[in-house]
This record gives sequence, structure tokens and C-alpha cells, in this order.
Amino acid sequence: MTGSRPALFLDRDGTLNEEVDYLSNPDDLVLIPGSAAALAKVNARGIPVVVITNQSGIGRGRYDWLDFAAVMSRMDTLLGLEKAHIDAVYASPHHEKGQGDYAVADHPDRKPNPGMLLRAAEEHNLDLSRSWMIGDKDIDLEAGRRAGCKVALVRTGYGTEVEGDLADLVAADLPEALERILVMWP
Repeated sequence: MTGSRPALFLDRDGTLNEEVDYLSNPDDLVLIPGSAAALAKVNARGIPVVVITNQSGIGRGRYDWLDFAAVMSRMDTLLGLEKAHIDAVYASPHHEKGQGDYAVADHPDRKPNPGMLLRAAEEHNLDLSRSWMIGDKDIDLEAGRRAGCKVALVRTGYGTEVEGDLADLVAADLPEALERILVMWP
């Protein structure tokens, strides 16, 4: 499934914002320093920015979709201060310890499965082979690879615990990763 333009796919927690277990309170949201300014450069190039995030806290009943929306609204506000924005957000609440319909261990949307990326590519006419997935966990990298993207590991969040040889690029943080990726993108 190949579209006409590349995209930047981002994990959220530990990649775009500081890692907080089960982030559900907008007041606890802290962007990784420099991330908003770096995303503004991607936005200026006309490259769609798509957040791809597992949200098992919703599936487990720790918080709900309204809490998730409130956090994302706060993120939009913080990004907007730097003239940056996210074009789309895909979240998977599924988990083996989820409740009701969310009690699915290996749902196609749950990273490391590529379902959210594949759906985003189809819905937004994106070329996965020219896209990047950036994350701080091996499941982020695997989801990106399985979707056909290049993958970058950031050493924020859980990134220090992941083998660098799993990635096409390893960077200290999102701003460094984007600086290096933007040079490679036509």
C-alpha cells in the first residue's frame, strides 16, 4: 500500500514527551526539550506527522478516551506555541489484560503489529517506504519495520534499554533524530 508522500510516524510517550506511566493528566505532560521546534521544521516541509501510540491504560480501565483527548489537547497547545502540529493520532487500547473488547493480546493495531501505520497510510495516502517511524522501544521499531518504514531509535524514555542495531538511525532524542532525518529526505 504505497501512497504519494512520506510521513513521520512518532511514538508518543518517551519519544515526543517525557515518559509518565499511564499518562492521563494533561498537567503531567512535558514535551522532550526541543521536540516542538523540531516538529515545526517537519511541518514546514509539508511532511505529515502521525502519532502512533499504544494506550493499554484505556483498555485496562485506568483512564478513558476523554482523559486521552485532554492530554492530546494539551500537547496540541504546547506544540502550537512553537508553530508545530500533529496531523493525525492513532491509539490502540488493546492489551492482554484489557477489559471487554479491549482484552486482545495480539490485536493488529497494538505495536509491534503495524496496523495503525497501515491504516494511517491508507487513510492519508502515505508512502510507507519513504516514511520514518521514531520510537524509544523495540516494539516501535518493529511496528515501523513491519509496515515498511525506516526506523529511528531515540535514547529518551526507555530508549537506553534497546539495542541500537535494531534501528536505521540512533539519536539522543527526537530533535537530533529529526535533524538527521530531514537531511536525508528529499
